[in-house]
Amino acid sequence: MKLCIGILLAILAILIGSPLLALVTGMGFALIFKLPDDFISKSIGTKFLQIGIVILGLTISASSALELTALYFPYISIFVFVVFLTGLLLGKIFNIEKRLALLIASGTAICGATAMAAISPLIKAKPRELLVSMAIIFSFNALAIALFPLIANSIGMVDISFGAWAAMAIHDTSSVIGAAMAYGGDALEIATTLKLGRTIWLIPLIVILGIFYKDEKSTKPKFPIFVFIFILAIVLGSALNFEEQTLLALDSMSQIFLVAALFCIGAQISLEAMKQIDIKTFSVAFVLWTFTLIFSYSLVNLF
Repeated sequence: MKLCIGILLAILAILIGSPLLALVTGMGFALIFKLPDDFISKSIGTKFLQIGIVILGLTISASSALELTALYFPYISIFVFVVFLTGLLLGKIFNIEKRLALLIASGTAICGATAMAAISPLIKAKPRELLVSMAIIFSFNALAIALFPLIANSIGMVDISFGAWAAMAIHDTSSVIGAAMAYGGDALEIATTLKLGRTIWLIPLIVILGIFYKDEKSTKPKFPIFVFIFILAIVLGSALNFEEQTLLALDSMSQIFLVAALFCIGAQISLEAMKQIDIKTFSVAFVLWTFTLIFSYSLVNLF
């Protein structure tokens, strides 16, 4: 019964095509029906997101992607370093567990839940610490999809500036895509390319933490391989040089998977996780994100 209702709601969200509505509908579905941890939406959401991103890669010009990356990567690198170190400093100021500070700092600086899940086995994060960190980031992500397009429209940001701002200031790839889809224009292509460029910083972070927290019993961290598949899709799409009609079809297919992914990600909300959030940990994450919004916007203006 729950699965049938979930499928119908997901189809409705896809037909409407609103990323924010998809996320909110998924959240409502999870809260009303109190979905179990092993509900199917929680396992397929990431798959839908990855498929949608790879299909989107087929529509992006390799020369444009290289130009964007060359232009913005130095600024993204500065952003990652400054935000990560600021997160660790705030952790000390608010006197929270070092593991929590590392989770929040890495999630805010690099790629949200993906970064936190990747480093948690290295730093031996407790299940509650990972759960609380992810719950906080999830709430900020949901807020970002709604607020970022409104803020950008009110100050008249152009597509390329919004794409760059969203790629840096929003934690998770899914929410970056959701906000960029809602804004429209070329923002989605720009935001996706730059966000996955930011995700690459997860590699050196894993290597460094692996050295500091070396332990033979530690679980091997997982890196999102689909980032490289996305790059290959860009190269393949450029080599095949699709006609305009094919590009439009691929773009529509990508949007379907991305909206479905946002519905599934919304369905991952957990009241139990939200109840475990303490004020000090939330304060660190909130102050760090506020700093991130201002700092990333300043960097975008430097472009």
